[in-house]
Amino acid sequence: MANKHTICLLNDSFPPVIDGVANAVVNYAKNIEAHHGHAVVATPTVPGADDSAYAFPVLRYPSVDTRKLVGYVTGYPFSPETVRRLQDEHTALLHTHCPIASAILARELRDVLDTPVVLTYHTKFDIDIAKAVKSKILQSGAIRALVENVSACDEVWVVSEGAGENLRSLGYKGDYTVMPNGVDVPQGGVSEEAVAAATAGFDLPSDVPMFLFVGRLMWYKGLRIILDALAALRERNVAFRMVFVGDGGDGKEVRAYASELGLDDVCFFTGSISDRETIRAWYTRADLFLFPSTFDTNGLVVREAAASGTATVMVAGSCAAEGVSDGRNGFFIEENASSLTDKLVALCADRDAMRRVGENAERELYLSWEDAVAHAYERYEIVIDNYRSGRYPKHKKPLDGYLKSQGELMDTLAMIETVSDEMWEDLIADKDELASRFHESQEEVREYFRERQEKARERKEKATERIEELWKKMDRYL
Repeated sequence: MANKHTICLLNDSFPPVIDGVANAVVNYAKNIEAHHGHAVVATPTVPGADDSAYAFPVLRYPSVDTRKLVGYVTGYPFSPETVRRLQDEHTALLHTHCPIASAILARELRDVLDTPVVLTYHTKFDIDIAKAVKSKILQSGAIRALVENVSACDEVWVVSEGAGENLRSLGYKGDYTVMPNGVDVPQGGVSEEAVAAATAGFDLPSDVPMFLFVGRLMWYKGLRIILDALAALRERNVAFRMVFVGDGGDGKEVRAYASELGLDDVCFFTGSISDRETIRAWYTRADLFLFPSTFDTNGLVVREAAASGTATVMVAGSCAAEGVSDGRNGFFIEENASSLTDKLVALCADRDAMRRVGENAERELYLSWEDAVAHAYERYEIVIDNYRSGRYPKHKKPLDGYLKSQGELMDTLAMIETVSDEMWEDLIADKDELASRFHESQEEVREYFRERQEKARERKEKATERIEELWKKMDRYL
């Protein structure tokens, strides 16, 4: 039987901020807590967040509220209280799901807690950075910092081979382990009554094939390919209906382009839907799921569709197509509208093929979160043993000295916070004992912090603007 370890999961987003990676962290924590050990989540503070319903603790550290600009808060990953709480929890492993602020916090905590750091690389951050920062020099600097954070971890996981290849293309030279995410919907479709309730008000004749897309409405998810193919399909007098479930930064443009193509009477947009049972109803109703995206590193929606017995059309060679066999449990196309059009024409003439391949997809592609986390937890055991046995190399990256000092400083501040007010004067007076907690060069580090603290107030506004620009339009939906 596996040991019951405390695993700290770190990510820059967490409910009430919702995206694919936040959903992954929630499911990791739920399944660790329910079946394996103890889970703790460390994530930035979000105004109005209520974490009381979770069966595991959620530790919130300071952040800047940038939701109006980018939809996310920006974490400040230096928190003595987080250090103290994780010490109290006897944390055995740190698992970060983001290579930016959360990875920095994990690197600090490693020296204080003496625990290994695992990082999961979920999404193609070079595309996100390119959309947020136009300067090539700044893009290169941001990617170098990202790769340094990844390389500083003890073990790196990717959600697919395609994600690993993307990470390699950014300059990462280390090893990685493929650790796929699971699906948080149960296997099997919903009842006819549930389908009718979810789809009421939409013109969806039962004798006409219905296609579905679920996800963020962003052009880079292949939405132009879908719309152009639908326009061509209509020119060939093939009857169909198309439903887009979701919203996103390009949503207004996507809707306008559908209207421009004259698809308003056969192409419907539901907006964002948070209720998972309603989304399951849409998957169950669909004859075919369309997902011609080469951006996504995992394509969980393909597995979600499969859970309801719906097959997916995807680009051959894409991450979403990993583990899928063309014509067996999915359908492949080239990355263009003409190829999708031809595929839809053929399938609309053979709805039995869509049903048959959908049934195979349900049997062969579905992966529950329970199974996915069980596999991950088995690997946690190996990582912890490797770390304790000294099998991982000592990481000596340019930022490590700074982060080690920052971690030690937070550790000391966390200790100070637990001291009663009556003992405060005695502790301050005994500054030699306090100083002994730092390594030999700590006085220089402390002087460094003092100098910059004086300028922090005037720099805060400028720094916040730069952070907001870096994260602008950041889309981390899987």
